[in-house]
Amino acid sequence: MYRLLTFCLIMFFVFSCTKSAENIETNSENVHAHNTEINSFSSTDVKMVYIKGGLYKPFYGSDTILVDVKPFLIDERPVTNAEFLAFVKANPQWQRSSVKKIFVDAAYLKDWKSDTELPLNADPEAPVCFVSWFAAKAFAKSIGKRLPTLDEWEFVAMADTDTPNARNKPSYSDAILDLYLEKDRQYKKVKQSKPNYWGVYNVFDLIWEWTDDFNSALTTGDSRAGEYDDKGLFCAGGATSATDVLNYAAYMRYSMRTAIKANYTIANLGFRCAKDTLITN
Repeated sequence: MYRLLTFCLIMFFVFSCTKSAENIETNSENVHAHNTEINSFSSTDVKMVYIKGGLYKPFYGSDTILVDVKPFLIDERPVTNAEFLAFVKANPQWQRSSVKKIFVDAAYLKDWKSDTELPLNADPEAPVCFVSWFAAKAFAKSIGKRLPTLDEWEFVAMADTDTPNARNKPSYSDAILDLYLEKDRQYKKVKQSKPNYWGVYNVFDLIWEWTDDFNSALTTGDSRAGEYDDKGLFCAGGATSATDVLNYAAYMRYSMRTAIKANYTIANLGFRCAKDTLITN
């Protein structure tokens, strides 16, 4: 009962505190033009983990439809403060004082001391936060990667430390909820906890994470069919049917995704990168 009450209070907070929609005028041409001006840099040496993919049941949608997630690579941990600092130094157009306001809100990197100085006492190896979806996409492009899709991220998130799909374990969702309720967890270093079955660290215990199609499952488009558009990244619709009504942790993630827009920057929202692979075994 306590967990359910806590969950309901958090959901009320998420929806009641959703930022007022700004008068954002954008289109895919503007986004594409800005993202073509990205300089590559080589300051990140994060290990990528091979995920062989497979069938999984999405949290939202038909209870009888399984999604086939193709093999892909994903960073073993989130992008850190130090890595994002190197990125903005190589790409001044993404520094706080220079970035186009269409791509970020007023809180972008708000706690940094300056354009090229991390927050006072910030751990360089903690996940970077206060970054928008646009900024995360630009970072990923600069190192030849991309953001994971929602299906890819959730496929990895099904795992616990022992099995690739732990969603049927009674303790699975409860353990994640306990992590979500920890205060100031985003300030901790990456890779200080155990990796999951795939060898991926910090899926739940540090931050929320952007995905490429972060709220498309709750709009009229379908991320798995590639039919979402830029409008869906700014205005999420209502939830459809959930396939696992007892998975409160998943409810929290999907509620978070439907409450934000692509230019939002939040104190405990960061990202990790992914990449396509030709490996199939």
